[in-house]
Amino acid sequence: MYFTDRGIEELEKRRGEEEVSLSWLAEQLRTFTDLNPEFEAAVDRLATWLARLDDDED
Repeated sequence: MYFTDRGIEELEKRRGEEEVSLSWLAEQLRTFTDLNPEFEAAVDRLATWLARLDDDED
């Protein structure tokens, strides 16, 4: 496990049974970047990656 996986593991353990909408997730990501602007680029890359998961790779 990578060091960065600890947060993912905690998320899965604490909230893994919950179902959320993508609208809810988008709002949480906006709030996070408002509070932590230094992570804006990483959050934007994650959101873009998630949005394009089903796109055909050319």
